[in-house]
Amino acid sequence: MSKIPDNFGALEDKYSEYKKSKVAIIPIPYEITTTYIKGTKKAPRAIIEASKNMELYDEELDRVVADIGISTLAPLKITKKPGVMVSKVKTRCLKVLNDNKFPVVIGGEHSISIGSLFALKEKYPDISVLSLDAHADLRGEYEGSKYNHACVMARIREHCDAVQAGVRSLSFEESETIKENHYKVMWAKDKTNITGWVKEILDNLNKDVYITVDTDVFDPSLIPAVGTPEPGGLDWDDVLTATKAVFKEKNVVGFDVVELCPDSTSKTADFITAKLIYKMLGYKFFLVKKRRN
Repeated sequence: MSKIPDNFGALEDKYSEYKKSKVAIIPIPYEITTTYIKGTKKAPRAIIEASKNMELYDEELDRVVADIGISTLAPLKITKKPGVMVSKVKTRCLKVLNDNKFPVVIGGEHSISIGSLFALKEKYPDISVLSLDAHADLRGEYEGSKYNHACVMARIREHCDAVQAGVRSLSFEESETIKENHYKVMWAKDKTNITGWVKEILDNLNKDVYITVDTDVFDPSLIPAVGTPEPGGLDWDDVLTATKAVFKEKNVVGFDVVELCPDSTSKTADFITAKLIYKMLGYKFFLVKKRRN
């Protein structure tokens, strides 16, 4: 019996060899600034392990998504302070972009998204960001660092336009920042009209888009294993509806999935997260783009 490959999806060499692959999975088990439940550094390994148990055929798309080639890089292990981490993540992502691969970052705490966005900004100057997250993450700095996971959208908004969707937890100061700067925030409580909710997301994004998914955007009844769970979140279909629309209407140039805190007693959240990554890759490479006049 052959040994199962130690990569995303347990793919054979012909589907995971770097030179031939369209996608590069970038595991970043970084966790320095988390403030409540610890464990995000274990997420990349847990996601990869869970992905080995997925069916590779996608019934919605009628495709084996893995046919595109999905290469899994060695984990980028960083123990330094957040500023150093951002630089190293940027360098790793730039290498992937320069090799003409589609980058998928799996974390790890949310602060790693700053580094990947900085890399993509160099190649796509007019990039915008869709953040799916329960939290606003708009603090100027937190616990002595401007690169804390609670500051990720403050840093990203300094460099590009963004839409934040699924938000349902923030400080008073962050609420004032949103109002003063007229930031586009799609509150979780307003997604009852999902069609209109998604249309508003699309209307406020530029052509080139980076998607960052904090797993706490999901309701904790679906994914409880996160650093800071918040009730009232999105469900599976909400997230797929939103991301599918963005992939269809925009040029998504990369994405990340962060902030999973694996639970040793249940693998459900790990598997759902792995499945989400695979679904989003399917949307990237197999959705028929909407024609524009």
